[in-house]
Amino acid sequence: MEEAHRKAGWTLESHTGKVNMVRVFVYCDLDQKILLFKEPLLAIMERMGIHRFAVIILFLLLMTADVCAFPFTKTTVIERGYLRCGVSTGIPGFSSVDGKGEWRGLDVDVCRAVAAALFSDADKVTYVPLLPKERTAALVSGDVDILARNFAWDLTRDGSLNLNFVTVTFHDLQGFLATKKIGVESVLELKEFGVCYQSGTRYGDNLADYLQQSEIRYRPVVSSTPDQIVKDFEAGRCEVITGGRAQLQGLRSKLVDPADTIFLPEIVTNVPLGPAVRHGDDNWFDIVKWSVFAMIYAEQLGINSENIAEMASSSNGFIKSFLGLEGPGGKGLGLRDDWAEEIIRQVGNYKEVYDRNLGELSPLKLKRGLNELWNRGGLLFAPPIR
Repeated sequence: MEEAHRKAGWTLESHTGKVNMVRVFVYCDLDQKILLFKEPLLAIMERMGIHRFAVIILFLLLMTADVCAFPFTKTTVIERGYLRCGVSTGIPGFSSVDGKGEWRGLDVDVCRAVAAALFSDADKVTYVPLLPKERTAALVSGDVDILARNFAWDLTRDGSLNLNFVTVTFHDLQGFLATKKIGVESVLELKEFGVCYQSGTRYGDNLADYLQQSEIRYRPVVSSTPDQIVKDFEAGRCEVITGGRAQLQGLRSKLVDPADTIFLPEIVTNVPLGPAVRHGDDNWFDIVKWSVFAMIYAEQLGINSENIAEMASSSNGFIKSFLGLEGPGGKGLGLRDDWAEEIIRQVGNYKEVYDRNLGELSPLKLKRGLNELWNRGGLLFAPPIR
């Protein structure tokens, strides 16, 4: 029976009693079946006859064949033994390789949190560096299980690319980094300039809309990678770089002389960044979503990697639910009851992740700003784990 449920299939379920009900399901996984049809048998017979009914059921099954086009991600990842995580080719603070050859960054830690929830081992991850033009295809094709690479959430990407954004892990703002040589303190003081940005992103379109009503003329210098942007900027091919301000801070740290640059005050638009998964796998969507929420909610509860062990003796109901000592535990996600505890023990809460990758413990020294918790003036929140 277990092996049969791993494959696409269907069944009819008749329930005797007052009404003989017919239900048609598509089974795609051990834990999930999708209801296609539900109606009393007598009504079916009176309205269409059994033969016409059979034709309609066949049509429903064919129309929903894409539901089972992919094996469910959780099952695939567990059988493989590790998570495949799509990351950038190198953005400091989000996903980049350190001097020891290890991947570090906020996006990297999102994938480590998912691995900790699944395997109780945050290191069971393989990182796949992707250019912006490659990322969507890699996710939809199944080359990666999760896309956690500085990916901005918008309607087109969420609604048209067969993927689901999980939640916002970093609230960024598109801005400008300029060389001091041009002698301006505002982009609006410029009459003509060269601007560098990465291909496959929204930054170019956003900039065009932002300057549409002005008389400013600019020359786009489009680069394929963050490292190429740095080279183009230092070679004088552009005087300004546009992108997310956090990304700009990371690029600035790679310059030979970061002090020779200035952040201009203008903000083009907000850039909500977060991981994405394939559309149509609700259980996997929930696992990734709640893995992120666990880090945020732990910070709100005052739980971190240093005090997680002693929290087991807490009488606080919110904390006991978080640790899986009471409440739903991991049942709704198909995980162990200590899934959230493993995330905090091995990866840390959101503050710990932020501080070491982007904040006071990192070379970037970025203030939390919009990425503070909702009760501390920021936009970050997580629903209760209980």
